[in-house]
Amino acid sequence: MVKLKALVVCILIVATDVAAGILGLGADAAQNKAVKHLRLGILDCRYGLWMFRCREPRRKALKLALGAALLLSLAHVLTNLLGGCMRVCCRGEFRRAYSNRKLSLACLVSVWIILAVGLSMLVIGMSSNKNSRASYGFRPRSYGFRHHHLLSIGGVLCFVHGLFSVAFYVSSTAANDEDNKQEMSSSEDIHQ
Repeated sequence: MVKLKALVVCILIVATDVAAGILGLGADAAQNKAVKHLRLGILDCRYGLWMFRCREPRRKALKLALGAALLLSLAHVLTNLLGGCMRVCCRGEFRRAYSNRKLSLACLVSVWIILAVGLSMLVIGMSSNKNSRASYGFRPRSYGFRHHHLLSIGGVLCFVHGLFSVAFYVSSTAANDEDNKQEMSSSEDIHQ
């Protein structure tokens, strides 16, 4: 029963992170498609008229990136809630801790770092997309050409977040099982 619960939790976490990654990569594709249309609009200028307008602030890319950011946050919350709150050990106890506890702590720190970087990439990609309102004149930098791959990097980090989240959940569960076994053996020793 415990193994089935662990499998379901791992599948739930991975599915949420994979969905966030797919949305992030889709947002990057939608943003690049809008940029391609913009470049064609610049090249099609005739009669010396260099005034162009961005058709739309790439609403589809903005919606997909927002969905990716929300799903990444949801996956992180699920990981931390279902992985259990780790007991923060003092230095002396941490040195004596099991390898699963140390691995769990390392994965937890990695998950938080990946969340911070991935969410930052998605938010910066969204803000560069949001700020690309209609502009007149020949100014391609105002359309977010500087930040054109941040959404795809954020999408890839969603997949990486899923891997480290599963590693955290599995190692945290194994560490809790080791603690329970040690407590049971110590209570049996006391009763004898």
